This record gives sequence, structure tokens and C-alpha cells, in this order.
Amino acid sequence: MENVHILTQRISARGEFLPFSAEHYRNNEPTAIHRLLEKLQTTLNLEELLAIYAAHAKQIINFSGLQFQSSLGVAQITDSDNSKPPYSFDLEINNEHLGQLIYFCQYPLTGNIEQKLIGLHNALVYPLRNALMYSRVLKLATKDTLTGLNNRSQFNDILAQKLERCRRQNRQFSLMLLDLDNFKQVNDNYGHKIGDDVLQEFANVLCSSIRGTDSVFRFGGDEFAVLIDDPEFTTNKVIAQRVMRLVAESNLMKQYQVTTSIGYTLASSQDCENNIFARADKGLYKAKAAGRNCARAY
Repeated sequence: MENVHILTQRISARGEFLPFSAEHYRNNEPTAIHRLLEKLQTTLNLEELLAIYAAHAKQIINFSGLQFQSSLGVAQITDSDNSKPPYSFDLEINNEHLGQLIYFCQYPLTGNIEQKLIGLHNALVYPLRNALMYSRVLKLATKDTLTGLNNRSQFNDILAQKLERCRRQNRQFSLMLLDLDNFKQVNDNYGHKIGDDVLQEFANVLCSSIRGTDSVFRFGGDEFAVLIDDPEFTTNKVIAQRVMRLVAESNLMKQYQVTTSIGYTLASSQDCENNIFARADKGLYKAKAAGRNCARAY
């Protein structure tokens, strides 16, 4: 326990383990909370907001990890150690549930510490709600709402960045275009709910088929694209074969007789966005003309 006492002091009257900064914080609490509010209002990034809050909260509570869970997913501080017991707090504003803030602590939280944390939460919730709203707007602007993939707008931005990098650093890449064979018949015969299920299944197939350095996009309808960080046709072939194999193994795709056609091309330093897209599109046309359910380079 000697190493623990380096970090904490025990307040014998209440049985609390507090940081040594807690006494100073108690004497300057109104000023400290005001400063916290000022810092929290400097960012709309959820992870940055959580880091600012964590640095302040550690003045009154020793925790190894801090995590925030919401409808947008999970955010946590860097190097968060979540192996200790969790203590959760629901954060709300005017009956709007923002999410759960979870502290991972070695020692139990006493009533006095919980009250201090609730005071901090009152300072956190409004900047947190602003950050969540910003994240949702950003997600709507860059993500496809059905599949969660990047959308066409995001594709245009990332393609332009990759072409610029290709020109300046000679870092080549590939563009792959894909669409679903027989998809119109699925919508016509079974309805758009089944069609949506097929699109979501295909999005999962694509995400399972690429590497961490590659990016997947949905343009709308049954049109998809993959930007591949590799200047080799061999890599494109491997990814295309993997996609077609997973589609063939999918029970949902087999049930509705859906396959995929694929076209791909390599970028060069002389390319513009229209050139590379037109070549990949011609590759996709070749795949369609070859009987579908295949991949063709151009």
C-alpha cells in the first residue's frame, strides 16, 4: 500500500481515498469549476472534451479509466485502464439522456465524492451536449445513414487527397467500383426492407474484405467504392475475390440470388478525379458485359 499513499491521502473521518490536490480543490472549488467550464467550451471534439474533464476530475478522485457511452458509441481517455470496478452516472439535460459517464476506480465512491462529481457533471453536460450534436451533424455530412459507410461527399474529399499525395510523393493507389447484380429485382419483388437488409449485408462484406489502410464508400442505391492503398493489380484481385467469396457464402445473398460486379484501376500522378473514376467505371462495365459476378481491370 506504500505506493498508493504516494498518490492518495485517507480522510479518516469519512474513510475516503483522495488525491493530495483534493484539499486545495476544496478550498478553491467555485473558481476551479469556473475554469473547467471555460476549458470545456474550447472544443467540440468529444475525445478532447473528455480529456479536459478527466484532468480536472482527477483533482478530487483517483480513477484509472474514464469512459463515456452514448448513442454515437464509446469514447474514452487515452490509456484508460478499465480493469478496475466501474462506477456509472447517467448524464441528462431537461430529461434528455446524453449517455453514461463511467469511472473505473480501485476504491469505492463515498457519498461525499459522488456529490462532488455530480457538481462537475453539471459543468460538463452542456459542453458535452454541444459536442454530441456536432458529432451527429458531422456524421450525417460524411456517413451513409443506412450502412454507416463513408458517403459520396467523403469519397470526393479523400480521392482528391490521395491524388494530391500521389502527385507529390508518388504514392500510388487503386480505385474499385462495385454494384449488386439483381438488386432491382429484390426491391421490386420483396420490398425495400429486404433491399436495405441486402445493402447492409454487402457493406459488412466489404468491411470484412479490406485492410485497415483501405476505405469503403456507398454512393447511393447499390453503388459502392473502395480506395485501396496499394499500387498492385494483385491486391485488387485478392480483395475482389474475397468480396465475391463472402457474397457467395452469405445466406442472405444466396436467398435472393444477389451477386456483385467489380471494376478497378490504378491511379497515376497524371490522373484527375474524373479520369480515374471513368477508368474504374469502364472496368465495372466490362464485368457486367462478361456476365456479371466477376471483376475486371481497366
